[in-house]
Amino acid sequence: MEEKLGRMKELTALLSQAAKAYYQESREIMSNFEYDRLYDELSSLEQDTGMVMSGSPTQKVGYEVLSELPKEAHPSPMLSLDKTKDVEALKEWLGDQKGLLSWKLDGLTIVLTYMGGALVKAVTRGNGEIGEVITSNARVFENVPLKIPYTGTLILRGEAVIKYSDFEKMNEEIEDADARYKNPRNLCSGSVRQLNNQITAQRHVNFLAFGLVQADGIDFNNSRASQFLWLKSLGFDVVEYKAVTVDNMENTVAYFAQAVERYDMPSDGLVLIFDDIAYGESLGRTAKFPRNSIAFKWADELRETTLSYIEWSPSRTGLINPVAVFEPVELEGTTVSRASVHNISIMESLELGIGDTITVYKANMIIPQIADNLTKSGVNGIPDTCPVCGGPTQIRQVNDVKSLYCTNPDCQAKKIKGFTLFVSRDALNIDGLSEATLEKFIGSGFIKELADIFRLEQHKAAIVEMEGFGQKSYDNLMQAIRNASHTTLIRLVYGLGVAGIGLANAKMLCRHFHYDFDAMRHAGPEALTEVDGIGQVLAEAWCAYFAQEKNQEMVDRLLACLTIEPPEEEDESGEFAGMTFVITGSVERFKNRKELQNLIESKGGKATGSVTSKTTYLINNNVNSASSKNKKARELGIPILSEDDFVKLLEGEYHAH
Repeated sequence: MEEKLGRMKELTALLSQAAKAYYQESREIMSNFEYDRLYDELSSLEQDTGMVMSGSPTQKVGYEVLSELPKEAHPSPMLSLDKTKDVEALKEWLGDQKGLLSWKLDGLTIVLTYMGGALVKAVTRGNGEIGEVITSNARVFENVPLKIPYTGTLILRGEAVIKYSDFEKMNEEIEDADARYKNPRNLCSGSVRQLNNQITAQRHVNFLAFGLVQADGIDFNNSRASQFLWLKSLGFDVVEYKAVTVDNMENTVAYFAQAVERYDMPSDGLVLIFDDIAYGESLGRTAKFPRNSIAFKWADELRETTLSYIEWSPSRTGLINPVAVFEPVELEGTTVSRASVHNISIMESLELGIGDTITVYKANMIIPQIADNLTKSGVNGIPDTCPVCGGPTQIRQVNDVKSLYCTNPDCQAKKIKGFTLFVSRDALNIDGLSEATLEKFIGSGFIKELADIFRLEQHKAAIVEMEGFGQKSYDNLMQAIRNASHTTLIRLVYGLGVAGIGLANAKMLCRHFHYDFDAMRHAGPEALTEVDGIGQVLAEAWCAYFAQEKNQEMVDRLLACLTIEPPEEEDESGEFAGMTFVITGSVERFKNRKELQNLIESKGGKATGSVTSKTTYLINNNVNSASSKNKKARELGIPILSEDDFVKLLEGEYHAH
């Protein structure tokens, strides 16, 4: 018993840590397969011992409420579902009843309330007992009816999801691969819980109803299917479902198993519910599960194979991602030979070594993952040099996760990202020069420095013959490059990628030096620190960059290819004219800090990175934190504004505390 109790404590801590990382921090420290295996082990131990540890994930439902959104208790707890991976178990569960089998969508569960034919409230599932009120956000979902032809009180439950097709389009618009969204579920969760519903509206959130809670005065003939049909008649999209009995269960599950490969909504399984409403409700519930429905998780198709090697893939941030390369196997109808291992911590938990016999599967029948390591020879061969540049590597631990980093600031992988920055929207804005295309051109020797981008016409014959190119693509690219050669000094300074000189600091430098680039590049640390937002560290980084003769010569060659347009006259009449803001911490009412910065500048203000005596306001939602910027602001008597305070300031209603 003592050994079982110790194991239960260990599993509770491990699973709670994994759940927190997944639900609250949008990161993974173990695979879904491993989580389910450990969860089942803990559940079995709890049944054997009759004990449940405090904080056990088997007793919790969903994520904890974290944001500043209003909170509201659900009239009755929203329970998770018991689950199985066995079709025979589904048939046994259904017995001689008729059921409805539908998608189990992988998004965020929402409860909608309508009164008098209008949407009056939307609440997230939250932790199952208390959710967050997101009514304004639900109003901008892609497909939620704001008015319906039923005037009684209607309460229904459904899943907010972002389609794979919309998710991929949004990621395509993000040029920095490291900044792209990880998966539709995490993006949906963040989108639904925004404080600024304009952001929600841009994220293409869909709502699919899966359950009716209350509809006074309507007779559904005791049938869930009738409820679905009625909801559809009111304009709601309902989750796709099929009527089932034990006789057609296997064929219906097979239908969904085939459909999931082309289904545009994220799904992690199926849900089976009794069509007979009264019968299902008469069964009651357990502490965690309702007895009128059950979840079916896809029985992962496992294949055994041999790990050939670990491929280490550097990124712009210096993070070197491990990718397992194994003997090819057929999974869910496709051949796979690679799976991301995410980080060294997961490698160590799998005791993953070259030549090991591993089992692989597709998470949710889509993403290749390692399920288990059968031989566990142990982690070895973590490179001490970067596979791209040969520079030294370093293992760092962040939030209990160990990862490998390249420490060489001149790593070629980072340089590729530097070229990507140079052609990005806020820099030279060259449409058609994606990171993948830049890699091709750099690998072919066409681009060795920034000025070479404007000499690509010399390689016309080779480029036209490249895969993915042709005469039309080449012509479009050349036109984009010609357009980009007429640019502004702010774009150029930002595009050079000097350490710490983002778009805001580039603007400050140009304004301070009256758009005289020659004066800027030869300025010393003392002159630079007079610029709003430029402290000693950034000043030294700027000076170090231009102290290198090779950089000066590179910039001269680049300038010879460019026409620098005169600066636009600055708006000195806006509400924030003469004011300087510093933004720190996370933002909630705005899409990101850049959006807030753009608003400030559109009103004639300045946004810098450091608090100085010239700062008018510091914006930090954590007004009372002990951060260095808050401390500096208090020492200088500079007001600290929350986003709500800032909006009041914008509307002329802010009064200093």
